[in-house]
Amino acid sequence: MRIAFGTDEETHVTRALLEHLDALGHRVSVVGAGEEWPEVGRAVGQAVSSGRAERGVVCCWTGTGVSIAANKVTGVRAALCTDAETASGARRWNDANVVAIGLRLTSETVARELIAAFLSTEPDAGSASAIGRVEPAGAPVEG
Repeated sequence: MRIAFGTDEETHVTRALLEHLDALGHRVSVVGAGEEWPEVGRAVGQAVSSGRAERGVVCCWTGTGVSIAANKVTGVRAALCTDAETASGARRWNDANVVAIGLRLTSETVARELIAAFLSTEPDAGSASAIGRVEPAGAPVEG
């Protein structure tokens, strides 16, 4: 899978995530590196929205800022997730295509579990109508 990865700071968690994604066989492009969180979130969101990446991963100290910035890009559904179950639910019920991770409290182990769940879960077809209702006005709505 093609994954856009962005973080506003390099930490042991971000390095572990990049290594884990590589070990899982994904093609990762790092975007927005060295930028502040608004640019990181926007860069990953644009990569996903344009189709250059199938999914995105954004990180900042709390995960909130990059999540907000990514969600400003049309077609992006970024979810701030704290564990594997939340990440799985974000995909299953919300068809999230970007996961946001807070670096302050997330351990390497939890980050790996969270990413694995996010990338292996598919959306629930029964949620398509609800997912379509959160698209911006004028955007294509399926379901």
